[in-house]
Amino acid sequence: MTKKGFDKDVNTTCKNGEQICLNDSNLPRIVVIGGGFAGLSLVRYLRKEKVQVVLIDRNNFNQFQPLLYQVATSGLEPDSIVFPFRKQIASSRNIIFRMAKVEMINPKIKTVQTDNGSLNYDYLVIATGTTTNYFGNKNIETHSLGLKDIRDSLNIRHKMLQNLERAAITCDAKEKDALTNFVIVGGGPAGVEMAGALAEFRKYILPKDYPEYPSSVMKVYLIEGSDKLISSMSKKASSKTLKYLEEMNVDVILNEIVIDYDGNTVITKSGRKILAKNLVWTAGVKGQFPEGINDNSTVGGNRLKTNQFLEVEGLEDVFAIGDIAAIISDETPKGHPQVAQPAIQQGKLLAKNLINKINKKTLLPFQYKDKGSLATIGKKRAVADIGRYKLAGYFAWLLWSFVHIFSIIGFRNRLLVGINWTISYFSYEKSNRIIIRKYNNDKEDTE
Repeated sequence: MTKKGFDKDVNTTCKNGEQICLNDSNLPRIVVIGGGFAGLSLVRYLRKEKVQVVLIDRNNFNQFQPLLYQVATSGLEPDSIVFPFRKQIASSRNIIFRMAKVEMINPKIKTVQTDNGSLNYDYLVIATGTTTNYFGNKNIETHSLGLKDIRDSLNIRHKMLQNLERAAITCDAKEKDALTNFVIVGGGPAGVEMAGALAEFRKYILPKDYPEYPSSVMKVYLIEGSDKLISSMSKKASSKTLKYLEEMNVDVILNEIVIDYDGNTVITKSGRKILAKNLVWTAGVKGQFPEGINDNSTVGGNRLKTNQFLEVEGLEDVFAIGDIAAIISDETPKGHPQVAQPAIQQGKLLAKNLINKINKKTLLPFQYKDKGSLATIGKKRAVADIGRYKLAGYFAWLLWSFVHIFSIIGFRNRLLVGINWTISYFSYEKSNRIIIRKYNNDKEDTE
């Protein structure tokens, strides 16, 4: 039996002033902006419902962000952690994907304006996630590299390899130091994992690939503004992380803030200067969403304030989930953690609430179930907070590996990552260190 709106071969149309062509349907239309953990979770749980779902994203793929640092340090190839949206929704007849950048929404007339045209919605879900927060420092924003998407990872990889090649050529000792020094700013999970991966690269790859100079010339600095690493985890996890990094000869600098960077010298608040042409910024994120939302709907970190049902305050039929959403309460004064699990759980709940709202049933409040936190510091070293259990070392690393393998979308991707990790485990070898394209800092070119 064919149901109108469920068959992807039905006629497409543009109506009511729309410019983006969609399948003709009389079903309620749910527009989802963003295909990250939250957006995909929502779409997955709506795939069999009597609704038309339109997923909009500026990319045509989902990316597994927890492993971006491995692409950056040549541990994995980029196609191992990205998966096309169209392949994910191929069997879902009520889901439509459109590649576009949403520029503005108009909640009064329920329209979404993109760089490729406009469309209408009955219900709108904002799952746009976050972007790197440079806290207004233009020099750091211009000359450093973030670690928020696959392009950032490839930029870091290409710049790192180019600088190592340049260091092999130069006879200037000071220039060689700058080219081979790496500074990571931000001691959260991303910064810690990046520092550990670079330390392993220095120990196992540099001596083989670059015999022109001693591996000791490459220094790895991790700068954190507070007095502990991965502050979102337990004291045991923090102290173990510091111990592991120091054992790997990472220069960890706590209670220090980077205030300037010109592409060659890192300057801290205390006046310390570090010569480095490689700076990776993981010190903060901020929410990103289209224009058209009242400032009264935002809270700290540029997140959208929602009620317990994930409805954006002050807007009708507009919802927010994932890193962009903040449910402010006595238990969560700053909102839930901006990690994968809250996003996935919010997507699942919102799918139920949207169907309940369409059917005029009672909405369900969001209740976060913390499944724990994990972070790895190189091979065979990791920390894990699972309820009352605080783990560190080899077993925590095995747990981290299994969780991440099974969280990756697509059997092929899981297989590729598993093969790469197995080879690396026994040989300490990483994927091919190939410079496909020269790194070019477009931010510097626009000055």
